[in-house]
Amino acid sequence: MNLRELEYLVAVDEECHFNRAAERCFVSQPTLSGQLKKLEEELGIMLIERNTRHVSMTDAGTAVAQQARKILKEVKAIKEITQSFDDPMAGELKMGLIPTIAPYLLPEIIPELNQQFPRLTLWLYEHQTAVLLEKLKNADLDLLILALPVNTDEFSEINLFQETFWLAVPRHKTLSRKKTIQLIDLNEQEMLLLEEGHCLRGQALDVCFSAGATENNSYRATSLETLRHMVSEGIGMTLLPELAVPKKRTRSDTISYIPFSDPKPSRRIGMLYRQGSYREQTYQQMAQVIKEKMS
Repeated sequence: MNLRELEYLVAVDEECHFNRAAERCFVSQPTLSGQLKKLEEELGIMLIERNTRHVSMTDAGTAVAQQARKILKEVKAIKEITQSFDDPMAGELKMGLIPTIAPYLLPEIIPELNQQFPRLTLWLYEHQTAVLLEKLKNADLDLLILALPVNTDEFSEINLFQETFWLAVPRHKTLSRKKTIQLIDLNEQEMLLLEEGHCLRGQALDVCFSAGATENNSYRATSLETLRHMVSEGIGMTLLPELAVPKKRTRSDTISYIPFSDPKPSRRIGMLYRQGSYREQTYQQMAQVIKEKMS
């Protein structure tokens, strides 16, 4: 039995598919399947039921996979300990971000992090909040950047910056002529929002409800860029986080981006990591660079 076999087993348990598990582990499907067969022979029990249509875990396989997660998590902790004694700002880190932050924040911070910490390699992953939290819990990821607060006491958090919301409205709408928007201006307006699963949806709903606006229930977008295209077509208006607002805008743009006057609706962006992580110093130094860049 070796760690790679345990990683393969966990991957199959979570993917329920040999090919996807193999891609996730960066090996060929025959290699993964052969190693798991070897593990079953060593343990003397069937862990995975295989047929031409699907893959499923046996009860024993599920139990072993659960224990394997704990072992892999502890092995990762050992690696973190040795890394912290060597150089906390070197080595590899797996960082997860939510989709409404990743494409807009990463171009701002990655060049700076690379310059400040040239020996640190960041592997970047984009998922919705619920998936990120589960992966952080299972040590599949080391740290997260997402909207806070998160309803859990399992993790430690670091505040990074406050991000305000802007109104994105078609140019032909009356509101587009305003220099700034007040919440009362949204009263009885209909807003386009993201689909369920995005934390930004809940934050935008809070703003809409407090302003007396309603949601357009006939449509929910899968991404901020899809929302932007809907606004560009003149179908409706939406709220965008400031990082998603283009820095350069022209008179030919079909969308007006309007900031709110005080009190400005906003969301808190921060970093999340497992409590007691030996790489806390790493995260603190990264957070300081991000804070300075975004201030």
